[in-house]
Amino acid sequence: MFIKPDYNVEKLEDIDFQALKEQGKKVLLFDLDSTVMPSKSGEYLPKTKELLQKLKKDFTIAILSNNSNSDYIKKVRAKSDFAVISHAKKPSTKVLREYLTRIGKTTDDAVLIGDRPLTDILCGKNAKITTILVDSVTKDTEHKIVRFVRWLERLTIRK
Repeated sequence: MFIKPDYNVEKLEDIDFQALKEQGKKVLLFDLDSTVMPSKSGEYLPKTKELLQKLKKDFTIAILSNNSNSDYIKKVRAKSDFAVISHAKKPSTKVLREYLTRIGKTTDDAVLIGDRPLTDILCGKNAKITTILVDSVTKDTEHKIVRFVRWLERLTIRK
């Protein structure tokens, strides 16, 4: 099985958010761990927090995470002034679709941004929404085994 994200960029800052806005996108759904904050840290990198605050002017922002650790998610919610949705069970689209319905938006309005092809990007593809694959925010400091697993997973991507 091959997965082709609509866009494949190195960093969140490389995404052309203005182009997404011009395409009529209104909702940005971000994966949590390794996409907008270092995994299991509960802390946004300053540049990421600044970017998210800037994007809130033009988009509805939400975190869509598979993480189910309630203490951790509570910590993330305390640091976020937008929706943080846990137990997403990506690549299932159920939670994603329920959220969009709840805020009165459609899959045509949304973009899913994440670091994992087999969860984040596959979820977006299954929901028929725009997908953007980014590398981990901590790629330079991740353990070698984590980098190897990411490399293996990215073999499923068709560029």
